[in-house]
Amino acid sequence: MAFHHHQLNNGLTILGETNPSALSLAMGFWVRTGSRDETSEVSGVSHFLEHMIFKGTERRDSFTVNRDFSRIGADNNAWTSEENTFYHAVVLPEYLPALVDVLADIMRPSLREEDFNTEKSVILDEIVRYQVQPGWAAYDHARKTFYGNHPLGNSVLGTTESITALTRNQMMNYYNARYLASNIHLVVAGNFDFSSFVELIDQACGKWPTGKVERLNRTEVNGAGGIHIVEKPEEKVSQEYLMMISPGPAANSPLRYAASVLATAIGDYAGSRLYWALTDPGYADECGMGADECDGAGAYYLSLNCNPDNIKKCYQIVTELYKIVQDKGLSEEEIDQAKTKIASREVRASERTHRRMLQIAKDWAYLGEYRNLDDELAAIEAVNLKSIREVLDAYPLSNYTTTAFGPCSAII
Repeated sequence: MAFHHHQLNNGLTILGETNPSALSLAMGFWVRTGSRDETSEVSGVSHFLEHMIFKGTERRDSFTVNRDFSRIGADNNAWTSEENTFYHAVVLPEYLPALVDVLADIMRPSLREEDFNTEKSVILDEIVRYQVQPGWAAYDHARKTFYGNHPLGNSVLGTTESITALTRNQMMNYYNARYLASNIHLVVAGNFDFSSFVELIDQACGKWPTGKVERLNRTEVNGAGGIHIVEKPEEKVSQEYLMMISPGPAANSPLRYAASVLATAIGDYAGSRLYWALTDPGYADECGMGADECDGAGAYYLSLNCNPDNIKKCYQIVTELYKIVQDKGLSEEEIDQAKTKIASREVRASERTHRRMLQIAKDWAYLGEYRNLDDELAAIEAVNLKSIREVLDAYPLSNYTTTAFGPCSAII
């Protein structure tokens, strides 16, 4: 596989990884904007705008957009996070020109008032649907509690009030400020010719506007600390949901690999300390831990749900487990097992063009560089007892913020 890089005159960055043996190709526009870049007046606009991108352009209405993706057998979608919005598709290699035509076109949407009003109802319904899902509601409360006034605590969906008040002109202003060529990079991975691809993109995207785009408050977060109870009637929420968030390494930190190994050893879905302490004996129905790497900040997320009668025992087990790991670290056997799991998942994922496209896009967004599979495997393999101790000392697990969501009024 070979890596290619080109930048158009307007600042749009084009990244490519060619793999002549691949039977497909994946392409995506990575926009460096999300809920952390919003003000309270337009909370939820990034996610709303993601929906509107598919509603049509000067050349296509929503029906035609859908039809043109379907005609080439595209597996297309998009997502919005606190930091990024990503529009992507996978096709057979012969359909790359047609994919460029439709995917690049929808990145310049009409944002018609009629479509805006129709989709607003869809977004408001989505907010209600998520609010009644206790797992998501617990996560949303926990993030807001941990991050406080930091923009990483902003809700991706926004609120019923913010979406109701949002106008089409506010969305257009946000789009014009954030969807500039200099704030977007385009990634393609699979079986294709890069020079021909650049010509296609120059024709389709070379006239996109450019300019300076800033992101504020790229700072680490210490967290609110303490225990925060969100009590819900048992007839509404039958289980107790618990989240513990503690500061961790940012996406560009050299400690991020040690953090990933640590989180996997503690809270992987199988064979981890939490699995044997909570899931296997049946104290918790689900339990897991992961490392979330963001721009300028990071965090560990531990989540579990259980019968309300078990929550005090579960919380005691987790806090004691955290203390033991913080004091004594991990064993070499645990580290090796976690590294093997992570490496295996990386290798398997690398065989899919969509996964390679996503990884290249993420690395460029957070590191400003290309990393191949060998780079990742070497960094994972380099994690050892010393680096685990370094990440534990720099980001103590004991610095957690606990949020409990459910029928219980206390967890200790």
